[in-house]
Amino acid sequence: MRIQSRGRGEEGKTRLTVVPENVDDLWHLSYVLEPGDDVEGDTSRRIQRDDDRMRDTGGEREHIHVTLEVEEVEFARFANRLRVSGVIVGCSREDQLGHHHTLNVEEHDELTIEKHFKPDQIERIEEAEAAAENPDVAIATVEEGEAHVHTVAQYGTEEYASFTRPTGKGEYARPRSELFHELGEALSHLDPDAIILAGPGFTKQDALDHFEDEFPDVAEMTTTVDTSGVGDRGVHEVLKRGAVEDVQDETRIAREAELIDELSERMATGEKATYGPEAVAEAAEYGAVETLLVLDDRLREERQGEGEWDVDADEIITTVERQGGDAVVFSGEFEPGQRLKNLGGIAALLRYRLE
Repeated sequence: MRIQSRGRGEEGKTRLTVVPENVDDLWHLSYVLEPGDDVEGDTSRRIQRDDDRMRDTGGEREHIHVTLEVEEVEFARFANRLRVSGVIVGCSREDQLGHHHTLNVEEHDELTIEKHFKPDQIERIEEAEAAAENPDVAIATVEEGEAHVHTVAQYGTEEYASFTRPTGKGEYARPRSELFHELGEALSHLDPDAIILAGPGFTKQDALDHFEDEFPDVAEMTTTVDTSGVGDRGVHEVLKRGAVEDVQDETRIAREAELIDELSERMATGEKATYGPEAVAEAAEYGAVETLLVLDDRLREERQGEGEWDVDADEIITTVERQGGDAVVFSGEFEPGQRLKNLGGIAALLRYRLE
């Protein structure tokens, strides 16, 4: 996510202009936008014409700039777009005011949002922005005498380091371990969340064996993938196979899995944990919540008035954060989120037990 600008809107609202840079960013926005928000962007709309100069053609599409008062938000994952529907309250053509319209937001489309942002919504956008600046996945490709490191950013890949030197026999050859060591040092310095080690043949496995001996932290976060080439060609193969998305999903849910496992362990032994909206709200009121776990789907339902809780979800989050606790919003798309859903969509790790 790229944040283009921040400012103040009407009635104390925040005005935020963002550019989603990948499908994940569109997914994040689907949990930030709510009915009643104002969303502004460029679009095309079929305009009916029927005047003295032109007979009615049944409508021609024109590019216009609109502001919608949001009524419905839908993330169309397989179409790689976010659909934002609502009433046009601002438009470059006044005759379109009051009509319903849908903004189809895709990657790299600029979008301006004006609303009263909740703390977790701002945090979600800022985390997406940080992900764009700090690549979470590195792709290392290696074969005999050659190694490359590429970073994976939300806008594409970029070469970070390249090592080329003959290995094996000959006057200018050097031990394979030197190449592997340089590669390991580069990956260690880059410090990504996950590494994909790719290349043809067995060289990549020999490199991984070297990492396990000399760079155990690097080895622990490394996954191997077979490719027929290295460098840009090898990276293209890795991307084409979807290996990066698989690793990113695993990285994304790692903390959620760790938290839900900790919750389960504590519940099994009767230790410092609770779940369900009423119990969590009570724990928050006493200042006992260390980490709040809440499901994104359930949170959105409660905020839109479609939920069943008798407590205010936003009030719980605000109370927990004001008292120094941490609020983690789980994705309902992955297994940890499904486990949290079975507990009512909200739970907490506590500082101390409540009798």
